[in-house]
This record gives sequence, structure tokens and C-alpha cells, in this order.
Amino acid sequence: MKWINRLERKFRRYAISNLMTYIVILNAAVYVISYMIPNSNLFAKFSLIPALILKGEVWRLVTFLFLPPLTSPIWIIFTLYFYYLVGSNLENQWGSFRFNLYYLIGVLSTIAAAFIGFAFGSHGIISTEHLNLSLFLAFAYLFPNFEVLLFFFLPIKVKYIAWLNWAFIVYSLILNPLPIKLAAVASVVNYFIFFGSDLITTLKLRRQTYKNRKRFRDAFKNNRR
Repeated sequence: MKWINRLERKFRRYAISNLMTYIVILNAAVYVISYMIPNSNLFAKFSLIPALILKGEVWRLVTFLFLPPLTSPIWIIFTLYFYYLVGSNLENQWGSFRFNLYYLIGVLSTIAAAFIGFAFGSHGIISTEHLNLSLFLAFAYLFPNFEVLLFFFLPIKVKYIAWLNWAFIVYSLILNPLPIKLAAVASVVNYFIFFGSDLITTLKLRRQTYKNRKRFRDAFKNNRR
């Protein structure tokens, strides 16, 4: 996309290389500290809570990115490794600037979703769950046949997991409360900005292919009469 090319030429020098490595390390650090020192209350102090941000706790606009999923110590190792795998491969494919831009759009969309929800009276906390999901969707789009070991032993291509994630997003939009609905929408803003034109082109080609096949079948049937 031309506008991304222009931004890259102008701001490439500000890109953070190995961004996902830093995020994963900070997630791990927060998890270990919270696990070892429960009274640290890092999740309460770092969460994206618009009401507290408006009272001056502006660090939450960044620190919510460092909050890991609440899961077991064994599972968190797999989760953070998968985050690193996805992020590093996207950066290798796009370069540091484009990966930074994709992640930044996701972050800004998530923050916007939190404040919109707050404006409508919602006080729910939006996590990075949907933001990280947007990284996976980009990864699955670029590397659909990449295989991961589901439950550590079952090989499965990421394109199939991506379909489940899309179903999760639809489920969030239909059945979850407002903050989760907004987070679900926010999670795909960067995806459609980056891949929207390609998706539209693909749909047009498939539609044209369908029409051509239908025209051929109709012509074949008419010739046999």
C-alpha cells in the first residue's frame, strides 16, 4: 500500500526491532512477579481502565500490553513462546516498521474501544487477548500451512485455527458484553487495514471464477441438447 510505503520511508528509523521479544519478556516478568509476590497487584495497577487513566494514571495506556494471560505456569510458557513465534515471523516477513505499525494500530484500536465503552457506561477491563489474536490472524493469512502442535502432540495447520478464531470473534460480537464486543472489533481493524484490499481482490476473483464456470457449464448443457 502506497501510504504505508510513504510512512516507512519517513519513519523507518524509529521502528523498534524485535518488538515482540521485549513484549514477551515483559509479560513473563509480570507473570513471575505476580506469581511469586501476589500482593504486588500488578494486574490491578497495569490494566487498561479508562476511569483511572482520566484521573492521571496514564501509564496504563502502555502497561496493559505487559499483562500476560492468567493461566498455569506450564501453559504460560507455551503461550508466550507462541506470541514470540507469531510476532518474530511477522517482523521477518514485513520488516520492523510494518510490524510496529500493525501492532500500533491494534494498540490504538484497543485503547479507543476501551474509552468508547467507558463513554457508554461500561467499566469492564479490556485485555490484550483480542490484540494478540489480531497478530495470529495476520500470521495465519501469510503462513496458512504453517503447522503447530495442538495440545503438544496434534499437528494442525494454522489456517484451521484461524477459522476458529474468526468464530470466536463472531461469538464475542453476538453474545459478549459491550467491552468485549468493542475489543473484538478493535482486534481486526489492523487486519483489514493491511489485508482488506487483498481480500476484496480475492473475493472478486472467486466470484468471477464462479461465473466463468457457471457460464461454461450452461454452455456445455446447451450444446448437448
